[in-house]
Amino acid sequence: MSGVLEDLAQALGTGAVEVVDLTHTLDPDFPVIVLPPEFGQCARFRMEEVSAYDGRGPAWKWHNISMNEHTGTHFDAPIHWISGRDVANGAIDEIDPSVFVGPVVVIDCSEGAAGNDDFELTPALIEAWEAAHGRIPAGAWVLMRTDWSKRRGADYLNMAEDGPHSPGPTPAAIELLLARDIRGFGTETVGTDAGQGAHYIPPYPAHYLLHGAGKYGLQCLSNLDRLPPTGAMLIAPPLKIRGGTGSPLRVLALVPGGKLRGEHP
Repeated sequence: MSGVLEDLAQALGTGAVEVVDLTHTLDPDFPVIVLPPEFGQCARFRMEEVSAYDGRGPAWKWHNISMNEHTGTHFDAPIHWISGRDVANGAIDEIDPSVFVGPVVVIDCSEGAAGNDDFELTPALIEAWEAAHGRIPAGAWVLMRTDWSKRRGADYLNMAEDGPHSPGPTPAAIELLLARDIRGFGTETVGTDAGQGAHYIPPYPAHYLLHGAGKYGLQCLSNLDRLPPTGAMLIAPPLKIRGGTGSPLRVLALVPGGKLRGEHP
């Protein structure tokens, strides 16, 4: 084993590096995005028992499952959006696997989102974050922490007569992140865009601009409050679906543990 991997294995074993799960549990009650009724809809997660150590299979238990590619905590590939339909290697199965492991920075917008369901991530907020923590490095995942993942049921989608209301980035914020050459952008909400993202120019800027630039999205993340602003590593490999536009996945973060942060029991 090389020195680097040996050091990592030791750090994981001693707790110097923690593994933090950023994933919601897939179950039939987890909310999915709701589109206007004239469009096709995202299917919720479903699980059907095939056998359970019984006459259908005496020594085994298993299930059939079904869902949309974009159900639960999930990954968006470039071909998910019209702007990315011609991006080279834009389908899930075509993406270089090195993309799925990389550094992550977290921009804490939880205080603003607590007081405003339509809170916006703006260039000013990104620049303030950089003034405190340094320039966002190229190739990093950028996650918008809002603590929205602590909501449940109807409060998670937060639907009103004019559609959903949830925080998200402005077009100018996404343009600034693209200028930093980020790997992708992630949120705790049901999509990478604000609930009212249709009203921006372009509409749904996170989807339109990110995927058009060959970048990636993560949504329905949780536990972002357990990540530091910088210094963590994200592991986010989707299912290898031929021609897939996205995939449910289990997102993990490797985080410097208490011993490295100087914390005490």
